[in-house]
Amino acid sequence: MELPLNSVAFRIGPISVHWYGIFMAISIGVGMYYLYKKAVEKGYDDDFLTNLLLLVVIFGIIGARLMFVITNTPGWFVSDPIQILKVYEGGLSWHGAVLGGFLAGLWYCRKKGKRINPLEDYAVVGLAVGNILVRIGNIFNHEVLGRTTQFTFGRWPDQLVGVAIGIILLIRYFYLQKKDIAEGYQFWSYIFYYQLIRGVVEETFKDTPLLLPVYYNKALGIGLLTTTQVATPFVLLFTFWMMQRVKKDKNLEISNS
Repeated sequence: MELPLNSVAFRIGPISVHWYGIFMAISIGVGMYYLYKKAVEKGYDDDFLTNLLLLVVIFGIIGARLMFVITNTPGWFVSDPIQILKVYEGGLSWHGAVLGGFLAGLWYCRKKGKRINPLEDYAVVGLAVGNILVRIGNIFNHEVLGRTTQFTFGRWPDQLVGVAIGIILLIRYFYLQKKDIAEGYQFWSYIFYYQLIRGVVEETFKDTPLLLPVYYNKALGIGLLTTTQVATPFVLLFTFWMMQRVKKDKNLEISNS
């Protein structure tokens, strides 16, 4: 049973404002505000941060949309390229957003001779809030659905699983902020645990095609392995390596001081 929700929040003449777009804008705003506030306290200057945030948001959205289209509907590049621009209707890849935003931020920080590790950590709040609110937007868009089951609830509430992952990792972020940990560790560990929980839990119940049909149970509504699950071990290996790298850098700084 699907909820009778309208994806359109309101209309201004011929322009439809979608809930998905509203939630995405809120998450971007919250993430930008938090990063800017914390970075100023760290000593980063205003002009640098303004330009950095603009680049990260622009390339984050571009990366998110391109990754989604490439992995889901690559035919749009030929048959309906205008559809690629309709971000407000949903269809963004979390991995593409992180990759696009990170690469843009890394390039700009290196160009300006600034340290990116503290900024990566501050970006975690925006990522977590985005995970929460965008999944709520998915509910309004009737997308990212769980598989149907023979249980009384009918379909797995996969969007709510995604919301829960974001809430758990946001709480974890503020808990770790009280600890003396290496700069950059928050960012890479967030990606590590998000990918782990998503791959093991959310993707198992998500109504998405299986790239490698290792196991499928229609009655229980679970299946292995989706594209995300196949990619998960590689993401985990890379992010774990980065977690160890930033911790090693911190230990070297301590020993040299």
